[in-house]
Parts: sequence; C-alpha cells; structure tokens
Amino acid sequence: MERNAPLITPVLVAGCLIIMTGFAIRASFGVFQIPISEEFGWPRAEFSLAIAIQSLAWGIGQPIFGAVAEKIGDRTAIVIGALLYAAGLLLSAGATTPLEHQIYEVLVGFGVAGTGFGVILAVVGRAASDDNRSMALAIATAAGSAGQVFGAPLAEILLGIMTWQMVFVWFAGAILAILLVLPMMRSPQAASKDTIEESMGAILMRAFRDPSYTLIFVGFFSCGYQLAFVTAHFPAFVAEICGPIQPGGTLANMGITTTSALGAVAISLIGMANIAGTLLAGYLGKRFPKKYLLAAIYTGRTIIATWFIMVPMTPTTVIIFSVGMGSLWLATVPLTSGLVAHLYGLRYMGTLYGIVFFSHQLGSFIGVWLGGRLYDLYGSYTAVWWVGIGVGAFSAIVHLPIREDRPAWRTGSHFG
Repeated sequence: MERNAPLITPVLVAGCLIIMTGFAIRASFGVFQIPISEEFGWPRAEFSLAIAIQSLAWGIGQPIFGAVAEKIGDRTAIVIGALLYAAGLLLSAGATTPLEHQIYEVLVGFGVAGTGFGVILAVVGRAASDDNRSMALAIATAAGSAGQVFGAPLAEILLGIMTWQMVFVWFAGAILAILLVLPMMRSPQAASKDTIEESMGAILMRAFRDPSYTLIFVGFFSCGYQLAFVTAHFPAFVAEICGPIQPGGTLANMGITTTSALGAVAISLIGMANIAGTLLAGYLGKRFPKKYLLAAIYTGRTIIATWFIMVPMTPTTVIIFSVGMGSLWLATVPLTSGLVAHLYGLRYMGTLYGIVFFSHQLGSFIGVWLGGRLYDLYGSYTAVWWVGIGVGAFSAIVHLPIREDRPAWRTGSHFG
C-alpha cells in the first residue's frame, strides 16, 4: 500500500456507518432495563441476564464471523450478521418471558459480531496504508462511540412516544438499512481460500503459544466487564441513586429534568468523550508502545471509578464520571486490535482479534449478569463497582510484560 494513500476511503466510510448503527442500537439496551422489568414484574437480574447472554454470544460469534469473512468474504459475513441482528430484535419485540428474551438475545449477539469490530476492523485495517492504519482503526472505533452518543437518548425519546416493542421493530429496520452501503466495502483480499485453509491453523497455534497473545487475551477481560456493566446498568443506577436535578439549573434548562433522562444522557456523554479519546489513542498508538498506552488507560479507568463510587452521586459527579470514563472507553480497541495486527499480521486479524475479543465479551457477560444478580441480592451496585475496579487494576499490570516486537517467525515474512 502506498505511503501517500488517503486516510478517508469508501471502505472506512462504509465501515463507520455500519459500526455506528449497530452500536447505537446495542448501547441503548440499558435504557430498556426498567421499562421491560416493570412491565412484566421481573427481578432486575432477568433482563440483565438477557443482555449478558447477548454479550457472550457476541464474543463467541466474533472469531466465527472473522473466519467466515476470511474464508467466504467480508460482505457475506456482514449480511448474515445484519439478518441475525434484525431477527433477534423482531423476536425480542414479541417476547413475554425472561427465557424468550434470553434466547433471542443470542441472535442479537451474533448479529453484533457480524456487523461489529471483528469483521469491520479487519476490512478497514487491510484497506489502510501502513502509515494510516492506526488512525483508520481509531476512526472506525470512534464511529461506535458516535452511535452511542445518540443511541441511548434516541431510545429514551422513542419510549416516550411508543412502546418498547415498537422501538425494537424500528431498530430492526435500521440495522437492515446498513446493507445499502455494502457496495463500498471493497478491500484487498486477505488471502486466497487455498492459502487460508493451508495456514490458518498454523498461525493460530503460533499465536496461542506466544505468552504475549495470552496476556492480551487476559487483559481485555476487564475492558468488557467495565463497559458492559456501565452500558447495561448505569442508566438505572443513575435514575435510582442520583441526587435531584435542580429546577432552573443548567441541566433543567437543557430539558434534562429527571434522573432517568440524565442516565440516558450519561451514556451519550460517554460516547461523545470517547470519540476524542479513541482518536487520540489511534494517534498515540503509532508513536508510543501500545502496551504502555493500554496500561495507562486501565489505570485511568481504575482511578475514575474509585473516585466516583466513593463520593455522593450528584448530577455533577455523573457528568464528570461520564466524560472521564468516556475518554478512555473504547480507546483500548484500536490499540488492542493494532497490537494483534502488528504482532501476527493482517491476513488473519479478524480471527485472531475475534478470539481476543471473546475474553472481552466474557467480561461483558459477567459484568452485566453480576450487576443484576448482586443488585437483586443487596439492592445496591456497590460490590459490582469494586470488582470492576479490581479487574481494571489487574489489566493495567498484565499489559506491562507484553513483548511488542514481532515474533521471529513473522520477521521478514509475507504475513504482514
């Protein structure tokens, strides 16, 4: 790829639109926590388990869709993902029992996998030049945050004018609409089918034997735990615990008059702050060792979360936390995916990053499920926050021993 190749390409634009739409919908699920639980009289853990299962299915589906994209085509994988996503939403709209929601969220999770980071970042990474790759991955990741900016508030607005079931139907239509940009998703092929069949297993085994790959896998767990817990439970947490919004204050003058609305806006603020944070991570990722940047991000999250849980919750602290945590939110993704691409090459990036991403989604499952379970047991989210703080500190330490120089088998090879 030529050094003066443009940063903004049709592949990057299309990839951003797909990720933005998918993440706008997924980021809104926390807003449905209270309406669905209250309509059916369910414990908080029931719908939390559905969201947790969605996260786990996303993690399981990510390496599968990465392999599908590498074997039979990126666009085929995206089409399958969009169809599963829409089917899951439509079936969820008619669900009346916790088990139905939990089963249908498997489809949604696989749909997110087919339209999310694993597939899209691999396409964007291959289409970008070496000089632009870190920034292109950051821009595509930031698009997920852009979706988060309007996803939760849009869901809150729609819930004010229609039932949650109809919101799910509209969201299903939106995810199918992303198929219109597929003609733009053309990038250099990763490899021929024959080559993949001959060498994918060998490359995977080499990565599995590399301690650095194991450390990346383990370290990504806390990212999933923290992000999924906040996305699923923070709106309800803020609605129930936050101090009152003062009449005539800044928030009230902006139309934010309830803590429920503040919870949805908090998710939006996280997304807004993360656009800047992710782009900065992409910029720094080309200039500094990625492992140190990742360790710094997890340390920053640990400090912010510790402060937030130790002070009384007010609208001001909610905003400060949202901006601070948001600046570090998805900043790990371009660095982690870029580290995988740097160490093991672009050809199998979708599959290798997908496997690492399973650790992220395992953390997501535990964070979402544990949040609902401990809330039902103790009537509080405090214990779940402290677990998140602990695993964040662990991840900061785990990234330090990673060897960022390429393995000997990749040096000078054709896998780059």
